[in-house]
Amino acid sequence: MSSSENPSHLLLVDDEEGFRTAIAEQLAEQGFVVEQAGTGELALERLAEFAFDILITDLRLPGVDGRQLLDEALSRYPDIIAIVITGFGTVREAVEVTRQGAEGFITKPFQFEELRHELNTAIERRRLRAENAYLRAQLRDRYSIDGMIGRTPVMMKLFELLHTVAATTSTVLITGETGTGKELAARGLHDASPRRAQKFVAINCSAIPETLLEAELFGHVRGAFTGAVVNRQGRLEQAHRGTLFLDEIGTMSPALQAKLLRVLQSREFERVGDSQTIRVDVRVVAATNSDLKKMVESGAFREDLFYRLNVIPIRLPSLRERRADIPLLAQYFLDRLAKETLPARGRVSVSQEAQQALMAFDWPGNVRHLENVIERAFSLSPGRAQIEAADLPEEVRHAQTPRPVDELELPEGGTVLDDEVSRYEHGRIRQALARTNGNKRQAAELLGLKRTTLIEKLKRLERR
Repeated sequence: MSSSENPSHLLLVDDEEGFRTAIAEQLAEQGFVVEQAGTGELALERLAEFAFDILITDLRLPGVDGRQLLDEALSRYPDIIAIVITGFGTVREAVEVTRQGAEGFITKPFQFEELRHELNTAIERRRLRAENAYLRAQLRDRYSIDGMIGRTPVMMKLFELLHTVAATTSTVLITGETGTGKELAARGLHDASPRRAQKFVAINCSAIPETLLEAELFGHVRGAFTGAVVNRQGRLEQAHRGTLFLDEIGTMSPALQAKLLRVLQSREFERVGDSQTIRVDVRVVAATNSDLKKMVESGAFREDLFYRLNVIPIRLPSLRERRADIPLLAQYFLDRLAKETLPARGRVSVSQEAQQALMAFDWPGNVRHLENVIERAFSLSPGRAQIEAADLPEEVRHAQTPRPVDELELPEGGTVLDDEVSRYEHGRIRQALARTNGNKRQAAELLGLKRTTLIEKLKRLERR
């Protein structure tokens, strides 16, 4: 069933522990790498962490049921093979789940041989249809904002925040690691704002020498310095009634910081070499991958300018924080490459094995890094309908997949399981509260809990 050289990863979901364990053992004997989940909620967490080849799920589960799980799995991984099992099967239900995308439907009780036959048939059928599998185009529209792609909870909250902030005129400070898409976020703010008909003007403060950055930002008059042979508008004037995006603001010199502060306070400035005051109506969006608070503490960045810029802070998550978006992003980049460079090649997808490698890698360069890797793989696989793991760079292919909890080594002297669970639970709750600045309702949403449940857990943990 599953090659020992390249075993298929299978997620088995059933709330009957004895039945689930027995089936898992028989599947493992057939060469599958099996991971189990007793609830739909736990299965969703596993799917967010790993690109499984096969999903076998009970139809009736407490909470998130098999149909919801099937929808989520197929939305994330169109190539996943899904088999539905149930103790209350009807012809109508079999037809419904098949229409949803399930490859097979089995009614309990059944012999393992029947499941093995369904899997063999589904694997062969999916292999023959692999080149036609595709991510639904409407996902790209629903889960994006001007080139920013994502459907994880953290990205959905980001899109909501961007749309809300876009309607205001407040100054925005975007922070995040290199490659997370800070300029895309700034453009998204502009394009969703009432200023969209005017210019979006971007300037990278780190890419222009300090001696030229002032003239580039404020403009200059003829004769202001050597080489200034004509009057020239600066980026501030160009962005009048529009948006000015200041990237890598942390690299700006103290002298320029003082001049920018004046612009933010009074909306006035003078060109280099001129005494005439110019007024502008401009929305400023700044971005940095530096810790401006620490720079303020060290005296490298003005405190008053920091607070002027940080009116509405927006933090972009790293790709490590939203691994479930990686298959969606990879397919988006492939579709764009095919359309722009080789439209005759047709649609190219990413194999499950390649998706697993992509999701295991930590992406120090974030989305930009992923885009470069996908472009490389696309170029190295001419004429093929699928990107394979062998097309990826060695560092990505050899990334270590995070081990499931059930593979962690048990201490020699044993452990107190309740204490371990409590520590893990307490840690996750603290992380959620830190990310939401102590907002219990938002923290509960991040953890998939009711607010009252979160409060009860906090009380219980505090008593321990």
